[in-house]
Amino acid sequence: MHGHRDHGCGHGRHARGEWGGRHFGGGRHGMRGGWRGGRVFDHGDLRLLILQLVAEKPRHGYELIKAIEERLGGSYSPSPGVVYPTLTMLEELGYATVAPTEGGKKLYTVTPEGTAFLDANRSAVEAVFARMREVGAAYGGGPAPQILRAMENLRMALRLRMAQGPLSEEQVRAITAALDGAATRVEQT
Repeated sequence: MHGHRDHGCGHGRHARGEWGGRHFGGGRHGMRGGWRGGRVFDHGDLRLLILQLVAEKPRHGYELIKAIEERLGGSYSPSPGVVYPTLTMLEELGYATVAPTEGGKKLYTVTPEGTAFLDANRSAVEAVFARMREVGAAYGGGPAPQILRAMENLRMALRLRMAQGPLSEEQVRAITAALDGAATRVEQT
């Protein structure tokens, strides 16, 4: 637990305003690289960002991912493997509480301790959001990461299905109809 308290707070880095490529990437390529698994946010940045978003209103993990995507103009989409451990850390630190809702989703809400932590680090919080606005303005407008994910999911599904062996005529017709239908819907959107 103590390790969580000390890990990645980075107040000194925030106070000095060191916003290098390590945090957000050095351009569109850097942002895409971050989305593919590189480090876009410092741990301390992400902790402050997520806690501030939860303080604005209670949110589910997926809602947090979408909120970050939108604020960065679609140039970066944080993975659940980054967001959910951060939420767990905030809960362990006493900065957020979690309550189950319908469908088994967890709703995260800021605690008084979390609000005090944000207030004590207000300049760092403002710096994170100011940088996000800059990045969203500079790198927004590219292919939406959720569309790129969906395209990759389709490629993987087709590859796995084809690897299972020959398809029957009925299966060929069903898959072809699904693909043609998706293409038509995309064209009409």
